[in-house]
Amino acid sequence: MSKHKNLRLALGVTVAAISLLPAGLALAQAAPAGDTLDEIVVSGYRQSLENAIALKRESSQIVEAVSAEDIGKLPDNSIAEAIARLPGIAAQRVDGRAQSISLRGLGPDFTATLLNGREQVSTGNNRSVEFDQYPSEVMSSVLVYKSPEAGVVGQGLAGTVDLRTMRPLQHGKRVMAMSARTELAGNGKLNPDSDKLGYRVTGAYVDQFANDTLGVAISVAHINQPTQTKYSRAWGYPLSGPADTPPRVLGGIENRVNSETLKRTGVTATVEYEPTDNFATTLDLYYSHFDDDQIQRGVEMPFYWGGLTPVVGSVDNGLVTAGSFNNVKGVVRNDMRTTKSDLFSAGWNGKYTVDSWTLALDASYSKVKRDSERLETYAGTGRAGVGATDRVDFTTGNDGNRLTSRLNYADPSLILLTGPQGWGGDVVPGGQDGYLNKPHVDDKLWAVRGDITKEFDDSAVKSVKLGVNYSSRDKTYRQDEFYLALTANVKDPKHNTSVPIPAAALVGGAADLSFIGVGNVIAYDPRYLLGNGFYTQIACPRVDCAVSPWDLNEDIVTGFIKADIEQDLGDVTLTGNVGLQVVHTDQSSYGAAVTGPGLFVMRTDGLKYTELLPSANLVFALPNPDHKIRVGLSRQMARARPDELRASTKVTFDETRVNNTNPDVSAWKAEGGNAQLKPWMANALDVTYEYYFSKAGYVALNGFYKDLKTYIYKQATVFDFTGFAYTGNRAPVTNLGLNTRPVNGDGGTLKGVELALSLPFEDIHPALEGFGLTANVGYTKTSISPDGPGSSQPIPGFSKWTPQGTFYYDLNGISARVSVSHRSKYRAEVNGFGEGRTLRNGKAETLVDAQIGYEFQEGDLEGLSIVLQGYNLTDEAFVTYENDDTRNTINYEKYGSRYLLGVSYKF
Repeated sequence: MSKHKNLRLALGVTVAAISLLPAGLALAQAAPAGDTLDEIVVSGYRQSLENAIALKRESSQIVEAVSAEDIGKLPDNSIAEAIARLPGIAAQRVDGRAQSISLRGLGPDFTATLLNGREQVSTGNNRSVEFDQYPSEVMSSVLVYKSPEAGVVGQGLAGTVDLRTMRPLQHGKRVMAMSARTELAGNGKLNPDSDKLGYRVTGAYVDQFANDTLGVAISVAHINQPTQTKYSRAWGYPLSGPADTPPRVLGGIENRVNSETLKRTGVTATVEYEPTDNFATTLDLYYSHFDDDQIQRGVEMPFYWGGLTPVVGSVDNGLVTAGSFNNVKGVVRNDMRTTKSDLFSAGWNGKYTVDSWTLALDASYSKVKRDSERLETYAGTGRAGVGATDRVDFTTGNDGNRLTSRLNYADPSLILLTGPQGWGGDVVPGGQDGYLNKPHVDDKLWAVRGDITKEFDDSAVKSVKLGVNYSSRDKTYRQDEFYLALTANVKDPKHNTSVPIPAAALVGGAADLSFIGVGNVIAYDPRYLLGNGFYTQIACPRVDCAVSPWDLNEDIVTGFIKADIEQDLGDVTLTGNVGLQVVHTDQSSYGAAVTGPGLFVMRTDGLKYTELLPSANLVFALPNPDHKIRVGLSRQMARARPDELRASTKVTFDETRVNNTNPDVSAWKAEGGNAQLKPWMANALDVTYEYYFSKAGYVALNGFYKDLKTYIYKQATVFDFTGFAYTGNRAPVTNLGLNTRPVNGDGGTLKGVELALSLPFEDIHPALEGFGLTANVGYTKTSISPDGPGSSQPIPGFSKWTPQGTFYYDLNGISARVSVSHRSKYRAEVNGFGEGRTLRNGKAETLVDAQIGYEFQEGDLEGLSIVLQGYNLTDEAFVTYENDDTRNTINYEKYGSRYLLGVSYKF
């Protein structure tokens, strides 16, 4: 399906919904919501919609909400999937899972995530939370604030996501709930030692004690989820004509199948105690253990960039679309990727009220430790220049690349442990035989907050809150890297030894790469080889490896004042809040400035700054209070990425230029981070019209405008290298040179509109009770150049269009729905070489999900539910490309559909 058809499909859902709107509104006006809907007992998805709409309606901010259908049941299987159905939000899939979100055209860097209103640490080397660390089953609701409020600390520039767990006293009754689901990966078993079946189990307990003054809620969710991915990554498309002229041709390609097993256990516990009317205290605890194990097998094939000349079959518009390469020396890959992380969060809150005064204290602590391992092992027909070669035919187009190979890559008598291309020969004589990378993240954040609130009677100012928050965050990143050399080849004086794959390492069967045309590939256990002495580990001596570690510390003091207002303006009632935050930041980073092996200086760099963040949220309830107009005015802030704030720097010293006095051509050059970065800043305006015509029905039109006063991009600036180590014996005449690093530069504007509709069809006719439609579309434009003035690349995560819709039926225990989500082309964030961040252009995509279920509402089986769910039903690929040509495909990943069948029971 073309990207235009995809867009029309998703927009069609919204257009269809809007076409039904006049009839729905007319009926709603003729019969007010309270006249009929109060008599209907609803549950399931319909109840989730009503709760979410109530949260949106009663909020003083511009907000979107997702509410659980029942205990342990958000409407989707992941938090990112659930909130990606909200207006102006899109999710990016990583390994088949919705993991990060873009809000109003801005990527994850600009969105803050809170847990029960408290800032959280992150498992990556950025601030953005990876939502698959948080089970959807343990959340009661998710709020997405699009306009900031002065009383909330740690907000984002694009918006703020607040994950909320259950409040047992508010729930008001004892409940025990449990569920179990089995899960099937639609691609089957692509590796012989993998699984296509998984499972999810959940349990929850909620109760109240001591005359409903003490409440306890505990939730546990465990997942064992398989994912099978068909993966292809092109190296690029170099110009192959004389003097670098067209046509472009495939430079090389990595083809593999990835089999992943994600095991995650999440636990939440909440204790509420309200012994009197004027005192309340709450303790929130959260723990998550995340264990992701992935085996990757395939063949990497150097083509044009491997020194081979193509046999051209056909050329179309400057691209070789069919041809072949002879003498291909493929690198057989059997790799492992593992990630283990432990996330803990605790928060305590106490409130004491005397007359019109309320004193509140809040303390929180959040920490995460993540250890990853990226193990690569190579095999082939022999070392560089030795062994059989392959002839590979290829076709290139909008659907990626397809190959036809002749060599049997599954033959253990042909495929040996070796370095077929001689990569890393400057470090490992004869070439490396693999690589081992061990990234580590340690992130800790603690905060304490105190505020006092004064309420007023008979005043337009209903209350004033004054408070201060102090937080301290320490984030550490380490990356130990090793070249792997076959021990037998290290001992060989000629360094030309290849080793047969031992029988004990073979797993039985082969990896299936028929999807790309390679056929079967030999499958062995790389951990067995690493653990049994087949490889010698050689620490990476490169400067790039030496500068990867960094430490970051941030001490932040936030003072704030907020006034809640309520005033009748004739027939219009004005409510909302106005306020100001004063944010003082003391940031510092510690890292190495490395010029060469053993030639470095450790340095600490940083900055102190203060920002003022005023905000106003005004809600105008019209004479008919079902109509609301909201206005949000604010100054917004997002801190720079931690990996951009790093002090570590790669230094280059050219001794031939020691006498140059011009910094632009001096002996000094560097590339690294910048610990003196200030945050992204924006002035923002939001205007929203909302009409609530029933409990589950509303329409909203929102327009927003953000004027980013600064943006962060890489630029070469003059830097003083005094005190840095240099090579050679001659001192330079100047210590000034160019340092290419992130800097604060000019911003730009971001503006857009969002239209949302929730329409229960009984508002059109009573005979349609149970049927309904939710739909929304977001449109965004920007003038921001994230790569610097004059660049044409879009903002990371930016999609111009984000339409989506859900058609549902929910009545008498029967529940069914079909959802379509679309995002137009965008700039995707993927893992690059050495686990670094790489940005690529992502193709538009449309995802289709569906589910059907039944809940027994009476009799002996009351409380029992069954559900069948299907995700990514059209097997939409994740695709990136380059050169503004969608035929120049880089990543092409197909995750397959996912099916779940489960039961749940509550009593």
